[in-house]
Amino acid sequence: MQSIKNWLMAFRPKTLTACLVPIIGATALVKAMYLPVDTEVVVYALLASFFIQIGTNLVNDAVDFKKGADTERRLGPQRVTQSGIFTYKQVMAAAGICFLLAVLCGIPLVIKGGTVILVVGILSVLMGYAYTMGPVPLAYFGLGDLFVILFFGLIAVMGVFYLQAHEWTFHSFWLGLQIGFHATVLIAINNLRDADQDRTVNKKTLAVRMGKNFARLEIGFLCFAPFVMNYYWWTVGFKGATLMPLATLPLALLITKNIFQTEPGSVYNKYLGQAALLHLTFGLLLSLGFFLE
Repeated sequence: MQSIKNWLMAFRPKTLTACLVPIIGATALVKAMYLPVDTEVVVYALLASFFIQIGTNLVNDAVDFKKGADTERRLGPQRVTQSGIFTYKQVMAAAGICFLLAVLCGIPLVIKGGTVILVVGILSVLMGYAYTMGPVPLAYFGLGDLFVILFFGLIAVMGVFYLQAHEWTFHSFWLGLQIGFHATVLIAINNLRDADQDRTVNKKTLAVRMGKNFARLEIGFLCFAPFVMNYYWWTVGFKGATLMPLATLPLALLITKNIFQTEPGSVYNKYLGQAALLHLTFGLLLSLGFFLE
């Protein structure tokens, strides 16, 4: 039983909202545009996304320990490789299984969507692995933020929308950008918290490359940009989708205030939870607004 709990901890279930929100949002947009919702696409897309996210988390857990980024001085939540709960090989093997399951779940999506979805699927798996692994690990070169915007925002939303609507639209691009921005708040807070330690192991995140003040400004922009962008939905007639997410504005203000007033430390783990809640609630309220149109 304890082993199951440890694996669940390694999976980082709190991060899985990054997979859930884009798929719900894209499906809600399909419904708002009076197009047929394909439940099979939703199920397989969710499963494939969850497995890619978990696989990425596991590779990150193992590789950060191997490269010295995770030590006993770690400020963030407990990691299973660094803690000695599982070995590097065990965690990497589990990651491999997750990526394989993601590929299997993606087969029905490729059958429905054709070559373009095949390319998206292959890139998603490869980039999940390359986030901390390979000759150019994205997280170690300051590309992690861009990775999240692309794969947990634009590609996720536009891909799921395309699989159901069979077209690429500016609506899905705009929604993907909004969702991607809020998803990236989590990694930006994480990198700001770990900037000093990351610098010692040459992990060149944006917070390391550009400095802590830049990281704070980035977080503020990522928190508030989706609210400003929401005006677009008003101009195209989706009033509910415009107004309902405004209920989460106080949470965005709280996160930004905390980040600007507090030096990086273990308290940032609390702010990560707040950022995850912002991403989830903004996305769900926006989706509910679409569903009610």
